[in-house]
Amino acid sequence: MAILVDEAIWPAHGRLWSHMVSDSDLAELHAFARAHGIPPRAFDLDHYDVPEDALERLVAGGAERVSGHELVRRLIGSGLRVTARERRGL
Repeated sequence: MAILVDEAIWPAHGRLWSHMVSDSDLAELHAFARAHGIPPRAFDLDHYDVPEDALERLVAGGAERVSGHELVRRLIGSGLRVTARERRGL
């Protein structure tokens, strides 16, 4: 089980953002987010959006830094990925 974060390349609200996922368990992801001060409102169905300034804290806390491609590959492999089609249907 691992918590993964990708590079902060997504601009929004005057900041850069990255994604944080679990490669196995949403409960693990929520617990990690809670323990590291990431608010519940940052959760988006299968990932958390996290600001660039939180990355070092998350990595120091045990998150694994990966590329965006690797993050998506492992999220899909976990079975936790919510597809664009599923998002539209929600």
